Amino acid sequence: MGEAVRVGLLDTMVALCSGLIIFPACFAYGVDVNSGPALIFMTLPNVFNHIALGQFWGSLFFLFLTFAAFSTVLAVFENIVCCVSEMTLWSRKKTCAFCCGGMFLLSLPCLLGYNLWQNVRPIAGHDILDSEDFLVSNLLLPLGSLIFILFCTTRYGWGWETFLKEANEGTGLKVAKWMRPYMTYVLPVIVFVIFVVGLVGFFQ
Repeated sequence: MGEAVRVGLLDTMVALCSGLIIFPACFAYGVDVNSGPALIFMTLPNVFNHIALGQFWGSLFFLFLTFAAFSTVLAVFENIVCCVSEMTLWSRKKTCAFCCGGMFLLSLPCLLGYNLWQNVRPIAGHDILDSEDFLVSNLLLPLGSLIFILFCTTRYGWGWETFLKEANEGTGLKVAKWMRPYMTYVLPVIVFVIFVVGLVGFFQ
């Protein structure tokens, strides 16, 4: 619970700081703020071109972005490796090689989306990167969160008591019993609303 609170607070603070930096710069230089994921790769370089020492700051920005991406990939990749290893009983080296190959192949459409496949518009006229972002951010994350909530709070999954015991292992903040009505009835509704709003906003 304590880790969840810290991650939520830090993530929100970073997002707010990023918004305070990026959006004023976009308005100042006439960059479209509704560019989605393409904002980073296609429009932000134009912002750096118009500021003092733009190449230096731009290089630092993309270097730090690379570090952020790698740290995220490592955290997610470890879960995938663990899952595949337990399902197949393969060695860690073989599992890592298989997962790396799969990740490389699945990354190719996004890699080619702004060159060889730049005219490919798979979902509602959006390019490959925007389409993949929609699938992950608007479908997989909300629906995955909803399934996870239901799994932890209903008798068809872990159940509340088992979840409570697992989540409260170790020291630090604990999940309180009074949270059960909120997590069982309120939180699924919030996640479902986020899911619907994301769908409507993407296809408008």
